[in-house]
Amino acid sequence: MVEWPLAMALNSNKLSLWSGIGLCIASMIGSGIFLSSGYMAQEMSPAAILAAWAVGAALAMLGVATYAELARQIPRSGGEYRYIRELLSPALAYVAGWVTIVIGFAQPTAINALAAATFLSTIVPIAHAKLFAGIAIVILSLGHAFGQNSSKWLQNVLVIAKIALLLGFVALGLVAGNHAWPTWQPPTGSTSIGAFVGSLFYVSYASSGWNMTAYVSERFANPKRDVGRSMFFGCLLVASFYMLVNWIFVANLDPAQASVVMQSGQATLGHAVTEQLAGSTGARFMSVLAVMTFLSAMSAMLMIGPHIAATMAEDGALPRIFLAKPGQTPKVALLFQTLVALLVLSLQSLKGALASVGATLILFSALAALSLLVAHFRNTLPTPARVGSLIAAFLYALFSSWLLYFAFRDQAQLLPFLGTIVLLALLAYWISSSRSDE
Repeated sequence: MVEWPLAMALNSNKLSLWSGIGLCIASMIGSGIFLSSGYMAQEMSPAAILAAWAVGAALAMLGVATYAELARQIPRSGGEYRYIRELLSPALAYVAGWVTIVIGFAQPTAINALAAATFLSTIVPIAHAKLFAGIAIVILSLGHAFGQNSSKWLQNVLVIAKIALLLGFVALGLVAGNHAWPTWQPPTGSTSIGAFVGSLFYVSYASSGWNMTAYVSERFANPKRDVGRSMFFGCLLVASFYMLVNWIFVANLDPAQASVVMQSGQATLGHAVTEQLAGSTGARFMSVLAVMTFLSAMSAMLMIGPHIAATMAEDGALPRIFLAKPGQTPKVALLFQTLVALLVLSLQSLKGALASVGATLILFSALAALSLLVAHFRNTLPTPARVGSLIAAFLYALFSSWLLYFAFRDQAQLLPFLGTIVLLALLAYWISSSRSDE
């Protein structure tokens, strides 16, 4: 079997189904789950919060069904960039690739770094959270730059810490926490449709990563079968966990207590719950483990993200300097992602970054779904698509369009933000195309 250069660069061994499930879990669970419901509680009732997480899980599962079909049709790495390039438009694919690098990987790296700093500040004084977050990004980048063995070792240690946190927190909340249905109401008095729709962008960010295996499809021994299956089982496990965690949040915290996420240096829903149930010592231990969770999510982003740029370089869409030698990390791509993450860290607030990432990821995953539908009706798919996958793609694109309508209507800053990124990417595509034609 011929192995593509990206697969050789990522690792010399093929990924299994279990490896793919672990990759999805490590990528999905990060800062979003411990922050989002704190913002949501200021405008939404407990029932509405849980309903939003259920809707977000359903949307993610529609995306999984769509991407599983895309991976079956095109068993190559690259995610949205690859699918849109092969089925829809090279120019849009170029934009999708840039957005994936900047918004899909670099910006979540910055968000998780800042969340790690704010959690740590509940244990030890941190004068400048963003400075600490920037140092954490640089240290983890160096860990991945030293080679694939150190990269895997670093990621494994962080994932073990994350699993310990998840199991411990859920056990504590279910055993020692409240079990009665919460009766509190948000400060607004009721949940508006605008607040509910807006909350789905926080949920979408927290659920991002369900498609992580699509970025490294060529690494699987059987990508047509295992990429989709790993996304399905990984997303299902995380969605179930998210419902449990959010039940613990709404059952044990009222809006005033959940507002800690609005306070500088106190973005710690998990810390607030654990302090209430296990005292200050338990809360400090929780914060240590939470820091490890965010570092694990950062590590996954820094481990996988650079390979998107390497994929684009293989196609000639980016300079060959972004390529990597077999068995090595794409160091230039890693440096680029690190610098972008540091830039995002210095410019955006935590809440603003969560909303913009969620909306942008929805947009380009919807374009990937649209590419499947367009290719089907053009009869350009390699093999006939499954009817269920086409229905899932249509529903995913339709529901995503509905969400984006509300996003662009209610968040005035989102359209200029996204438009600037798209225009810069199109300009870069035009420049690179002009040079390749010379």
